[in-house]
Amino acid sequence: MDALASLLEGPRARGAFLMCSLLKPPWSLRIQDEAPLAVVSMVRGDAWVMMGKHKPRQLSEGDVAIFRGPDHYTVADDPATEPQVIIHPGNVTKTPDGEILCETLSLGVRQWGTDADGATMIVTGTYESAGAASQRLLRALPPLIVLQRGDFDTRLLDILVDEAVKDEPAQGAVLDRLLDMVLIAALRAWFARNDAPAWYHAYSDPLVGKALRLLQHNPAHGWTVAGLAEAVGVSRAALARRFTDLVGEPPMSFLTEWRLALAADLLAESDATIEAIARQVGYGSAFALSTAFKRQFGVSPRDHRQGAAPAELSSAG
Repeated sequence: MDALASLLEGPRARGAFLMCSLLKPPWSLRIQDEAPLAVVSMVRGDAWVMMGKHKPRQLSEGDVAIFRGPDHYTVADDPATEPQVIIHPGNVTKTPDGEILCETLSLGVRQWGTDADGATMIVTGTYESAGAASQRLLRALPPLIVLQRGDFDTRLLDILVDEAVKDEPAQGAVLDRLLDMVLIAALRAWFARNDAPAWYHAYSDPLVGKALRLLQHNPAHGWTVAGLAEAVGVSRAALARRFTDLVGEPPMSFLTEWRLALAADLLAESDATIEAIARQVGYGSAFALSTAFKRQFGVSPRDHRQGAAPAELSSAG
């Protein structure tokens, strides 16, 4: 499993929110949904994106923007247009005065907006939760990524746009998988053109890449630096030095973080006992997992399962 694969296993689209917005100028949407990740595609027309103190960015037809939450942002026909619609957590849509608009502006299956024939069409896919296993990659992303149509293969995006307004059996699952693939394709293209973190490139190193995959595919194994070095065919000292140089931390530190991230996701997504999860991720007992989990995240596994998610799990910052 590499960095992008771990992202896919983190904020993986499961019932992700997908919507086509059809808009007639002037229009302005203020996004305050606190979502960890969103993919916005300009199908037709142009738009401007405003986020905090950053300079406004223009999106043209065919461009894709990726927003790393939970920062709020505005998408509008013009930077000067005041927000007319505010999107809250749970995709509750209101006017600035608090009037609910979800039904008022419905235009059909996954279509919403002010004019069915509007000059602007935007398709938005929102990941409403993010897994702990993806935090390393999410932290490497800027708040906003803009890719122009020629920057990556958009065939998947074209399919997503076509499928977004269909109401076929299992259509939600189809859209989830398409959204995942669009996101991965876009991020792969972005990392290829920008300064990716050192650990991202470590996966292509013949020694460290193999070590990373062994750790991530087999977290329950009783790994030691010596055992890992033997598995990849180098000395203990050579592996420790090269791994730390490329990944930014020693092998066992990386393994601990990976095991605890997997445990956090399993606690949130499965009904397995804490004891079973502990053994699945490489801890000998529920007590051992609980001690390490609380040291890392500040809450016990039981509290995390009950919804008391620590800041490290809920923030990509």
